[in-house]
Amino acid sequence: MNHLETARLILRPFTEQDAEALFAILSDRDANTFLPMFPLKNLEEAKAYIKDKHAAVHAGETLLYYAICRKEAPAPIGYVHVSGNDSHDLGYGLKKEFWHKGFCTEACQAVIEQLKQTGIPYITATHDVNNPRSGKVMQALGMKYQYSYEESWQPKNFLVTFRMYQLNFDKEKDRVYRKYWDKYPVHFIENLTPGAELPSI
Repeated sequence: MNHLETARLILRPFTEQDAEALFAILSDRDANTFLPMFPLKNLEEAKAYIKDKHAAVHAGETLLYYAICRKEAPAPIGYVHVSGNDSHDLGYGLKKEFWHKGFCTEACQAVIEQLKQTGIPYITATHDVNNPRSGKVMQALGMKYQYSYEESWQPKNFLVTFRMYQLNFDKEKDRVYRKYWDKYPVHFIENLTPGAELPSI
């Protein structure tokens, strides 16, 4: 899984030469608002970040960490990653000027199709309730809302309410990843769609 292609995009591993592009993405304070990290301060931090991500993939802590690149331009405009732990957490982000163009959904759809071939039974994803557009991406990918929970988010150290979405690839269509529900004492199910049947935990 080192190269994926969609109608508009190429997904590939980051290289050291991508440090400047990644710095432009991860140093932006608006793009950083909902990330579990502080904005990068300089190019050296971006280079170290890429090395750390490669090490995490090599160690199995991360299944993949891809650069999202437009076909007409090689520089990354964003990233998509999947964790290697039992959450199989899907995450993504884009440079601000490319928001609201469907790039994240397109990239994630390609990753999901690839993951289905690996035997992974499901993926999850979470978003801050104050970032509903991220939830729209999850819904567009066919992910199903399961529950919400409150977490003291680190390293920024403030309380966040997250919504957890899940997409099962196998026959266990009703499987729910319960780790966050069991771990955090404040958890609940929101009625996001009036009249819709609520998940059961």
